[in-house]
Amino acid sequence: MKYTKTLLLVAALMGGTAAHATDLSVILCGDPRPADKVVTDKFQADNPDIKVNVEQVPWGTCQDKAMTLAAAGNPVGLAYIGSRTLLKLSKEDLIVPAEIAPDMVDKYQPGVLKTVSSGGKYWGYPHAFSTKALYINCDLVVKAGLECKAPETWADMIAMAKAIKEKDNVAGIGIAGKDFDNTMHMFLDFLYSNGGAVLNSDTGEALLDSPQTRETLQMYKDILPYAEEGPTAWERDQMKDLFNDQKLGMYVSGPWARGQSKDAVKNMLVVPVPHGPSGKSGTILITDSIAVFKQKDPAVQAAAQKLAAAMTSGDAQYDLDQSWGLTPIFQYEKLGVAKPFYMDDPFWKIFVDGISTGGPEPMVTDFKSLQGVFTTMIQGVMLGEGGSVDDLVKQAGVDLADVK
Repeated sequence: MKYTKTLLLVAALMGGTAAHATDLSVILCGDPRPADKVVTDKFQADNPDIKVNVEQVPWGTCQDKAMTLAAAGNPVGLAYIGSRTLLKLSKEDLIVPAEIAPDMVDKYQPGVLKTVSSGGKYWGYPHAFSTKALYINCDLVVKAGLECKAPETWADMIAMAKAIKEKDNVAGIGIAGKDFDNTMHMFLDFLYSNGGAVLNSDTGEALLDSPQTRETLQMYKDILPYAEEGPTAWERDQMKDLFNDQKLGMYVSGPWARGQSKDAVKNMLVVPVPHGPSGKSGTILITDSIAVFKQKDPAVQAAAQKLAAAMTSGDAQYDLDQSWGLTPIFQYEKLGVAKPFYMDDPFWKIFVDGISTGGPEPMVTDFKSLQGVFTTMIQGVMLGEGGSVDDLVKQAGVDLADVK
């Protein structure tokens, strides 16, 4: 009897071990997303042999934590991080390509997969997508004596900003100039709306030293007298506070800004980013992605690929995009959704239409240096340092060529 009990105990212990044969650690950057939890909970229930351990980490430390663990030889299974980190991680052999099904490739919105592609491979599963538009406080525009309608060109936008500033000494537009990533992002919204480019996606050749970039930087110089005071101290996301306090006439942001301002700015107009003299209205295409980290244990890596695919499947992604107010990653009508949340909605049409003429966040291994190239150029024109517009763009082109 004692022997039988011992066998039963051993069997129970072995069974318990087998029930969780694979530990899968997951880092998710930012605030918890209920849509992600639904997927991870179902995945855990459907795969009792895999123990999923999810850690939610603030954006400020999240990416560094995931990258540091991997570099130290103790990688998590997968992490939700900014796509800007993917090239560096792939070059350092810390992540493996995403296993995106071939029949899903043409279901993504145009340009989305370019934000995760390098060397003919996809280095992440796109999981959050944003495009940008121009938000306008119509009360300030009307008070300045103008009709509140979409400024189609940069000249129209400058004229509107000037009228607002001169009427009530309120900043006509917010221009980000802080040493921060969205200072570059805002500039690229305008550069891509002027037919410009940063890098050749096939060869990696630096393309920033161009007439389109000069026109964009000149527009910054022309509109600065009507922008907020001390623009080098401001990042884009801080603009909403000025906007909500009736101290800012216009600024560029993503679809989430509507919810942030709807109670404070009753008469608000959302329009495409105005275009420059050399292009059509566009936007920067930014994604955050799920990266699968390289593992010594093939079972862990297989489990990570399986969970990443589940989190970014059509149904799961649709729930996330809709509930979080994100620009749709997929063309969901191609996935059988009869009437996606963005269809026949004038607000969402603005954010979707800009995709076709937009451009990706550049993929480089040293993102901080890339950000520095743009910050130096933009702050140079804001502070009147570094020479003329032509000098600043020439130097930015030289500096970009050294960014890998």
